[in-house]
Amino acid sequence: MNFEWLTYGLLLLLGILTGLASGVLGIGGGLLMVPALMVFGVPILPATATSLVGVLLSSVSGTLRNWRTGELQMELSLLLALGGIPMAQLGAVLGDRLPAAILVFSFAGLQLVAIYLMGLRRQLGEREAENGEALTVDRRIYFFKILGIGVIAGFLSGLFGVGGGLVIVPLQMLFLSIPIKQAVRNSLGAIVLIAASGLARHAYNGNVLWIPGVCLGIGGIMGAQLGTRVLPKLPSRVVNLLFRLLLLGMAGYTIAKGLQEI
Repeated sequence: MNFEWLTYGLLLLLGILTGLASGVLGIGGGLLMVPALMVFGVPILPATATSLVGVLLSSVSGTLRNWRTGELQMELSLLLALGGIPMAQLGAVLGDRLPAAILVFSFAGLQLVAIYLMGLRRQLGEREAENGEALTVDRRIYFFKILGIGVIAGFLSGLFGVGGGLVIVPLQMLFLSIPIKQAVRNSLGAIVLIAASGLARHAYNGNVLWIPGVCLGIGGIMGAQLGTRVLPKLPSRVVNLLFRLLLLGMAGYTIAKGLQEI
């Protein structure tokens, strides 16, 4: 697929916008990058594969910052990644074999599920604020739960080109009693390896558009830095409502694209 320089500039701007949303909401930009790439005429499979380039670059940026400040629980992030790495491979292989229409409709379903998960995460955050921060989880007891969360996130990452943070964060809070801020940091660290695994498989299969992916990634890094600074100034309920409406609109667009594939 041929891209003009103007298109690269628009993709860079798109990356900034998705990175801004990522920084404000604490989730990956894959849910926005994939349908946006489809607007540019990219089919669903290369769109999901290319999205992982942006997800990987932005997650590396955030994880390095957390590591330098000593706020990253490295062991827990690695355990999450341990469950997610092989499943990201499986998701990428399955995505290569599914008919385009099924993949598009499934992605639209994920966008709708994301609306629910955002609400769940907000409720858990409010409960945490009322009860105080929970104690750090004993990984010896919750070892298989941690792996299970990684498995779910890895499969979604490989199949749909998303980071998986939208799943990893609330599930850590729900099943491991980890405070939301630490759950976000653990999620970002795990996504580095999970996204790299899915990206490697898609690259091997020849699905990745590298230059557009790098444009998205660079823009995502810039936007995420801005988003983290804007976040304290925005009312969370308004931000969550606007993002849910955006996801709902994009789910409608994705479904319309899927109908064209039938």
